[in-house]
Amino acid sequence: MNTIGSRFRVSLFGESHGPAVGCLVDGCPPGIPFTLADLGPDLARRRAGAPGTTPRVEADEPEILSGLWQDRTTGSPILIFMRNRDTRSSDYEAFLRVPRPGHADFSSRARYKGFADPRGSGHFSGRITAGLVAAGVLAKRTLPGLAFSTTLLEAGGRKDIEAAIAEAVAEEDSIGGLVEIRVQGLPAGLGEPFFGSVEGLLAQALYAVPAVRGVEFGDGFGAARMRGSEHNDPFVSLDGRTSRNGAGGVNGGITNGNELVLRVAVKPASTIGKAQETLDFSTGNMTELRGQGRHDACIALRASVALEAAVAIVLADLNLGAQR
Repeated sequence: MNTIGSRFRVSLFGESHGPAVGCLVDGCPPGIPFTLADLGPDLARRRAGAPGTTPRVEADEPEILSGLWQDRTTGSPILIFMRNRDTRSSDYEAFLRVPRPGHADFSSRARYKGFADPRGSGHFSGRITAGLVAAGVLAKRTLPGLAFSTTLLEAGGRKDIEAAIAEAVAEEDSIGGLVEIRVQGLPAGLGEPFFGSVEGLLAQALYAVPAVRGVEFGDGFGAARMRGSEHNDPFVSLDGRTSRNGAGGVNGGITNGNELVLRVAVKPASTIGKAQETLDFSTGNMTELRGQGRHDACIALRASVALEAAVAIVLADLNLGAQR
């Protein structure tokens, strides 16, 4: 499905080389100040242009068709979209015969019986996250008092991100990255145990961002190598503040009032210029594939703001639920 949320509901639509991409947000409270200018900073964070990002540069000039009046939300559904202008569909013709290793070319063809739009990866493109970012901006406007901080900790397993990206570009290859997101100001008590846990809801939204391969909270996978005396978070105040934050701000699926801390592993882009041996589905023979087109050497650079948006959308949904 393309919709997430119970009260703050976000639907994504569009294809990479279709007319437009965007989002439909339902359940946003009325009266929240919001303008096109509010979308600018986060859409700029997602925009290509920096070393290691795709040469495809979309202006991402948003249009809002509904849900606003006199620069405030009305409470009705809000439709935001951005037109696709810088497309070059011919770059993707070879992938009809030779699906890219690691990409959704084959699986999407199987799921949609050959009718999925293949141009620019269609609905499976990172281009669709433009709508996610726009919805995230609106979500953050419903969360006054929260402070979001998102950092690319490493790329290609290295702290020297610029050098790692430069090497990948020179070798016509790609690299992954590790993104850390922190949210300060969350109250204790958001979330539910088991299937409504904060970690579970956040993970579902984060995995909607193409290329995500892992999510961890607080000490994360490191907790498997720790003792309870190391991983536990001793309380130091009556409001639930702790001396450390190995839980990442969540206990029992419910926020505990400490800083929310999570990290997301983003895989390398599947489309690379470096030769790969794979199957030509039109002949049944192995062949050499060199990815054509304009693609990111490190998706994590531009995915970071989309991951932050996914977190904001879930928190907005949880917060609205707590108010009812």
